[in-house]
Amino acid sequence: MSQPPDNLPVYRLLTGPDDTAFCHRVSAALALGYVLHGSPALAFDGQRIIAAQAIVWPPETNSSSD
Repeated sequence: MSQPPDNLPVYRLLTGPDDTAFCHRVSAALALGYVLHGSPALAFDGQRIIAAQAIVWPPETNSSSD
């Protein structure tokens, strides 16, 4: 598949509290075919830890040989 499903963007930054729901969102994106882009980031908002993870849709690769 050359484009993400459901008109999703090629680049996405997933953010949210660092909890099970956030991990499930990242896992669901990986299951669709996205790949991680860089390391996750964490911040503290005064009450909880907020996580961010960039994901990208991998470019289509041509494996044809000439």
